[in-house]
Amino acid sequence: MTTATADQPLPVERRRRTWPVLAALLVINALVAAGGSIASTSGVDGWYADAAKPDWIPPNALFGPVWTVLYIMMAVAAWLVWRDVDTRSARLPLILYGVQLALNAAWTPVFFGAEILGGGLVIILLLEVALVATIVAFHRVHRLAAWLLGPYLAWALYATTLNAAVAALN
Repeated sequence: MTTATADQPLPVERRRRTWPVLAALLVINALVAAGGSIASTSGVDGWYADAAKPDWIPPNALFGPVWTVLYIMMAVAAWLVWRDVDTRSARLPLILYGVQLALNAAWTPVFFGAEILGGGLVIILLLEVALVATIVAFHRVHRLAAWLLGPYLAWALYATTLNAAVAALN
């Protein structure tokens, strides 16, 4: 397989095979999102409801829609990388994608479920390092894929300030 360009689109048979991969990436991201939702429910309704929070925290109702859009953008970004390069060239970017997704999945049960606020902060900082590495690797393969992860990085940085503030206040 070769990298597609604007002058050389993907062969029709290759394009047909890419849609199941996009569907799989969307399902994987939906499972991470569902796991996070399940892991956060008891914490959000329990200890977190009574915890001291910073003034810049948004309403809880905002988190679901924001994360839904971000997870879709993340899946599309990974799909663009997978779709446009041969398997060997996509290996490192997609491994980095998997690492940041695993860290994303780990944060919620640690922060909300186990109430380990400092541990959550460590995880989210590691997530940001992995995410920046993913964006750099994606940029080398497909610029739009890298840009699609930009809002996710911005939200993760914002979430880090919230995690740090809640940890400091409690």
